[in-house]
Amino acid sequence: MNQAALVQKPAESGQATTYKILYIIALCHLLNDSLQSVVPAMFPIIGKTLGLSFTQLGMIAFALNMVSSVMQPAVGLMTDRKPMPYALPAGLACSMAGILGLAFAPNFALIILSVIFIGIGSAIFHPEGSRVAYLAAGPRRGLAQSIYQVGGNSGQALAPLITALILVPFGQRGAAMFSAVAAIAVALLMYIARWYTEKLSASRNAAVKQVGENGAKKALPNGILPALALILLLIFARSWYISGITNFYAFFAINEYSYSIKQSQFLLFAFLVSGAAGTFFGGPLADRFGKKNVITASMLFSVPFSAIIPFLPSSAALVCLILNGFILMTSFSVTVVYAQELVPGKIGLMSGLTVGLAFGMGAIGSIGLGYIADLAGLKEMIIGVGFLPLLGISALLLPSDRRLEQWHKA
Repeated sequence: MNQAALVQKPAESGQATTYKILYIIALCHLLNDSLQSVVPAMFPIIGKTLGLSFTQLGMIAFALNMVSSVMQPAVGLMTDRKPMPYALPAGLACSMAGILGLAFAPNFALIILSVIFIGIGSAIFHPEGSRVAYLAAGPRRGLAQSIYQVGGNSGQALAPLITALILVPFGQRGAAMFSAVAAIAVALLMYIARWYTEKLSASRNAAVKQVGENGAKKALPNGILPALALILLLIFARSWYISGITNFYAFFAINEYSYSIKQSQFLLFAFLVSGAAGTFFGGPLADRFGKKNVITASMLFSVPFSAIIPFLPSSAALVCLILNGFILMTSFSVTVVYAQELVPGKIGLMSGLTVGLAFGMGAIGSIGLGYIADLAGLKEMIIGVGFLPLLGISALLLPSDRRLEQWHKA
């Protein structure tokens, strides 16, 4: 039996989809990413109280996302060889420490240190969380990944509400409230870790582990590495655009529409919630129409909306933000599944590369876009990022879903 068949056998012929575990790991993903969302949510607060420039705010986002993205593929590769169930609650405990530090940091340097701790916790959580979703998926891997990822994107969508309802009235120290969120996540992940440990003891999951260990010994079919490079390019374009909106659009709304900080956050909330909805529907759409088709359509259909948003009045911009968030994020979970099927047996590594790299590209984008906003102007930067989804035209070069199946049946 070839490598792909061995990898797919547990998911396709094993027990039914374990929805209870999927819902719990999705909730933990929501809690984990809501902790991360506290960082950009604090930008309008700490930008004003500590007198930080756009470049410094970009550096904070860079520290958070770069640590997470650099570590995620490494953690994924390590756990492909030896899964570590109890790394999940340990990672969230690290994030809890970072949140408490962020709430009381008196200067830029200590804020950077605190967000590094949050980034480390996220880097540990994501590859193992993706593996839990894979193990619980049964025959419905696309749907399982969508459920898992929509939890994370819903957590990110909470950032504007965090700002409007907690950080505006309570200030920087309001972030300490989220230590309770971290504690809940740690408790839930202890339950997940026990289930995960039992699952690994089953013979079919031992087979998956063995294939993961031996996968690097088998040469990849020709065409897989270029296809992976194209997927990473698409993630690059999507992540830079989302970074520009989530980190800096609030300032744009304040300047252009005379919005308050609280009002500007509801614009972002609409964009992020619609993105979470798009993430959920992306998996089922890919199951029906094909992963390549959904990835291509997601990127290209978002271009008209992303390009026109900076030129619209506030009400029309809100409508376009909602539509664009939904369309663009339908590709989020699909790119993860596509990458996992490109390289079977490397679930953690592919999750680390696709999800982790998304944060990494957002990190580089944050500091770069912050510098552009300081240099050329905030509006000019927002206009520029609106054309990044045009890079989605490269998705037309991706191998078809049928081609992926042929590669791994050979």
